Amino acid sequence: MLVAVRNQAQLEELLYGEVGIVPALDRGAAVILTSTVGIRAVEVVAARLSDDGIGLADAPVSGGPVRAGKGDLLVTVGAYPDVYEHCRPVLEAMASNLVWVGEAPGKGQCMKTVNQLLCGVHIAAAAEALALAGELGLDQEKALDALMSGAAASFMLGDRGPRAIQAYAGEEAEVKSRLDIFVKDMGIVTSAAKSVGMPVPVAAAAEQLYLQGLANGQAAMDDSSVIRLVTPKKG
Repeated sequence: MLVAVRNQAQLEELLYGEVGIVPALDRGAAVILTSTVGIRAVEVVAARLSDDGIGLADAPVSGGPVRAGKGDLLVTVGAYPDVYEHCRPVLEAMASNLVWVGEAPGKGQCMKTVNQLLCGVHIAAAAEALALAGELGLDQEKALDALMSGAAASFMLGDRGPRAIQAYAGEEAEVKSRLDIFVKDMGIVTSAAKSVGMPVPVAAAAEQLYLQGLANGQAAMDDSSVIRLVTPKKG
């Protein structure tokens, strides 16, 4: 059973809600969870599924709609060995890069948390850089092309950059990844860091930018719209 949900609440409702799917699953079945819902949430659900004789492959995907459309997803998996082998044919069909990061559910979420720290920071940094280019009077499209040919290039800059430039100009960019998704994901990042007593000042600053966007009514906008928060006169 392949599952893609938005958050922990949706996962629990899907599995164990009023019309939850667990009663319809046979013992020995496995659930492949492709979503980012948090480490502890997956550990709790995995234990409950295990009591029902069902395995869980914690397999969050990374790459977004663009790379998904190309079949170019990174899938990081946390699963017990027998569950991993059971799910492996499906996982290999999904991924261009399949990495078994740990032999227990929750480890996939751990890896995705690290991934989202970088993604969230990269989007915020790309927004600041392109906003600064605009405020300095540079042609932002030319600036983006130059940046993407040098050491500052990143997937997030190249992917979000064109939409950030649109948002800077006051246009409504196509929504490929909602801003409120990174409110959730950066919350998972900072909570995970807090649980191990580690400071993450850069990630925390990025989280505040997404929270500002949420407060500014940008929840359903593309996450590249954070550029408006550092140049509010453009919003």
